[in-house]
Amino acid sequence: MSDFTSGDTVSSSSPEEIRVLITGVNGADPAFIPRYEHAGDAGADLRSAIDFDLHPFERVMVPTGICVAVPDGYVILVHPRSGLGYRRGVTLPNAPGTIDSGYRGEIRVPLINLDPHSTWHFSKGDRIAQMVIQRYVRAQFQRVEFLPASERSTSGFGSTGLAH
Repeated sequence: MSDFTSGDTVSSSSPEEIRVLITGVNGADPAFIPRYEHAGDAGADLRSAIDFDLHPFERVMVPTGICVAVPDGYVILVHPRSGLGYRRGVTLPNAPGTIDSGYRGEIRVPLINLDPHSTWHFSKGDRIAQMVIQRYVRAQFQRVEFLPASERSTSGFGSTGLAH
């Protein structure tokens, strides 16, 4: 049983902050500066640099008009916006998308319209995805003859079933 009640607040330290350099394509001004909409948001919105229509089951690579330099040891993960997915059926076919620290090109977001009936119009400046910047670890892969045993072993998809 938890001691947490609806009037309690959660005590935590502030998130780590890093500097991410940003420019527009080919050194132009950025189409927008990403920002966090609310205190506590992990994702900063990515916006479209163009007007476009997204037809049922169509995929479009949407330019954002920004390029960034993420420090080594960090990665940008591009996630769908939950409202677009729920209200319109628009999501990312490769979610989450990965932008490595060495990439310096324009951030482009692949969108897909899973709504079978509706074409959706997007305008320049519309929020199309969100990016989460986080630390990562780099593995040192070591070849071995056998892996150590585990309780799950080789049971894969669906191994825990549907019932509780």
